[in-house]
Amino acid sequence: MSKLLKSYDRSRIPLYIQVASVMRQRIQSGQWAPGQRISTLEELEREFQVARVTVRQAIGVLQDDGLLHAQQGRGTYVSDLTPSRHWFKLETTWDELIESIRDNVPQHISLEENVAAPALQANDGKAADAYVLLRSVQYRDNEPYSLVNLHLARYIFDLNPKLFMRAPALSTIAGLSQVKVAYAHQTLVIGSADPETADRMMVAIGAPTAECHCVVIDDTGTAIYVADIIYRSDCIKLQIDLLGNAPTPAARMAPTEKAPKRPKAKQA
Repeated sequence: MSKLLKSYDRSRIPLYIQVASVMRQRIQSGQWAPGQRISTLEELEREFQVARVTVRQAIGVLQDDGLLHAQQGRGTYVSDLTPSRHWFKLETTWDELIESIRDNVPQHISLEENVAAPALQANDGKAADAYVLLRSVQYRDNEPYSLVNLHLARYIFDLNPKLFMRAPALSTIAGLSQVKVAYAHQTLVIGSADPETADRMMVAIGAPTAECHCVVIDDTGTAIYVADIIYRSDCIKLQIDLLGNAPTPAARMAPTEKAPKRPKAKQA
């Protein structure tokens, strides 16, 4: 058995999804450029060591995603305008995070009241007396990019229920003078789409996802916001300022000042 076939066997993801993932990476990295004709079915069949029906299924996935299109009698081509890649930056500071989501319009799936408290870890604070569960999908250009399951402390939700139902919860919390945020953190892990996530996010079952766990704790030590957010992996990126001294956006846009001219050295 070849190394490639052994790699297929190590994964529980359907074979055509694995092939589609490799082909998607070639498009997104520019290895297959916009407008370029990709390898033939026969070539892909030999390269990936799979049946032709598997190659056709993989191409079908990428056609549904708008990355490939077929031309009758000519072959399959990379789309001229492929969807933007990694456009959503997961912010790493409170102020930047609030600003990045301020204009989002969540499409609410459901509101559940008097639900059980979320599972809290050692640094997640203490549980509130009661929670509501808000489930929503975030959209960009009419395409879903994240699925949110949010446990919100009941007494926080009751401060402005209507606003929490139509605006991002984090920006709403940031605007409430009655709430004093003492600590907030988020963790990110790589996952894969289960059937419900795949349906909501319009991706294939088993497609890679970025899963964020975000917790906000108030000045009483209570976890008032506990959210599990699933992002499509093809839209999200994480950039960390390791030294904490990156210039502000305004500074980055400012014209560079010219260095003063040094006086010419006198000849001996």
